[in-house]
Amino acid sequence: MYEAFYGLNSKPFQLNPDPGFYFSSKQHQRARAYLEYGVMRCEGFIVITGEVGAGKTTIVRGLIDSLDPETVVAAHLVSTQLGAEDTLRLVGAAFGIHVRGVSKADLLLALEAFFVAQTLQGKRCLLIVDEAQNLQPQAVEELRMLSNFQNGQDALLQTFLVGQPEFREILQSPGMVQLRQRVTATCHLGPLEADETREYIQHRLKCAGASDKPTFDPAIFDGIHRYTGGIPRRINTLFDRILLQGFLTDRAHIDLELVGEIIQEVQSEMLVSSKAAYPWEMPLRTATRSAAREALLEGELESETWGLDLESSLADRMSQQLAHVTAEQLSAHLLRIERSVLRQERVILEILVNLQKLVVASRHSHSDSASS
Repeated sequence: MYEAFYGLNSKPFQLNPDPGFYFSSKQHQRARAYLEYGVMRCEGFIVITGEVGAGKTTIVRGLIDSLDPETVVAAHLVSTQLGAEDTLRLVGAAFGIHVRGVSKADLLLALEAFFVAQTLQGKRCLLIVDEAQNLQPQAVEELRMLSNFQNGQDALLQTFLVGQPEFREILQSPGMVQLRQRVTATCHLGPLEADETREYIQHRLKCAGASDKPTFDPAIFDGIHRYTGGIPRRINTLFDRILLQGFLTDRAHIDLELVGEIIQEVQSEMLVSSKAAYPWEMPLRTATRSAAREALLEGELESETWGLDLESSLADRMSQQLAHVTAEQLSAHLLRIERSVLRQERVILEILVNLQKLVVASRHSHSDSASS
């Protein structure tokens, strides 16, 4: 919408990873160097971790684009909470192997045959697993077993594991000893520094065709860095709204006042949304409350009074937690608080159901006593 106003030929702060906008920060350079080193070794596992939106996928895609497709066959999959065999089927499908109705033994044979065939053609096979923190232990073990496929002294498959910070903890667990021994390179992506945040914004605008617009107050970049924590995706989200507001108010110069307005708007929106469930949680929470009321009514308890007390208690606890959260931490804390509230409601439902069972059992007991 605002591209023509600022003289841009594309949207500079899109959320989808785009190697064309790759920004080479100090940490990204280090991660890229580790990946290139790992690729040169042609074996084992390479692990890249980082916060959500830190640019992990962009680095990996940029590396893949730099590889010669005549020598490297790459497959990319996003892991979910699947069992080991389903994960193997995803790997097979990613490499174009028929997996429907095939037994695990035949699938493994087909994968090995495919890897050998590519090797004989002078090609190497590369598997990229995104969201690796979701892998179940059995699935990780299956991926490790795939790394055992060899043609003489040469490994037939190399694997990139890309995940969020908790994947580092998973790797350190006792059951991951054998996988750790196969890791040839690992790197963690943290946030951008303050000066890199400014360079990142200017870099993306330049990639989108910016020349003389927009212009900036130098002081805005420190505020943007503090608010976003230096996470690229958060910077993209915030600056996209800043440019939109600048377009709507006919301002080609981005100053502290404009940036402050947008930050206040975002904070207000998050505070309002914290008073209700996130959209994907609302149906579950509504069902939970309905089930609780039914259990209370069946047990002839004071449903309305209990419901109000519980809701008030939850609201008080959330308000106390929000009072101690800084603006930079607010987004992550709100999500954790909402999840905590959801878990509490589930526990409450279980308690209410058990109370209802006690009431029913008590009635049966009184009935048996009266009949005797």
